[in-house]
Amino acid sequence: MTDATSRDGSRSGSTAQPVGGAKGPDELRRQIEETRGQLGDTVEELAGKADVKGRAKARAADLKDKAGAMSVQLRSSAAHAGHTVQDKAGRAGHSAHDTAGRAGFGHPRAVLAAGVAVGAVAAAGLVRRRRHGHC
Repeated sequence: MTDATSRDGSRSGSTAQPVGGAKGPDELRRQIEETRGQLGDTVEELAGKADVKGRAKARAADLKDKAGAMSVQLRSSAAHAGHTVQDKAGRAGHSAHDTAGRAGFGHPRAVLAAGVAVGAVAAAGLVRRRRHGHC
């Protein structure tokens, strides 16, 4: 940044305090220290902006943290969905069991009779196949 200097030696556009404003050596020393501090801060800011590798690492770490948080959130959502499916399947199973019970299949004798009937049909089919020479 350059400052324009007029013919009389005064500067325009400068943000620095004029040196002539110092009341003595102590005031001048204080102004010098203040200016050094401001200059140091400015240099640190510029160095930070110039450190592309460091900024890229910081950005990568930030994105990694966000990805980890999103992963936890997705796992939680998946677990919740799994529990919901299990609950619905359980209710459907209970509903089917209740329907079978109302149809008479919940009673032990009815189940036994149905099993005997299925077994008799299967046995009759096997006997029939053997007689006709299929086995």
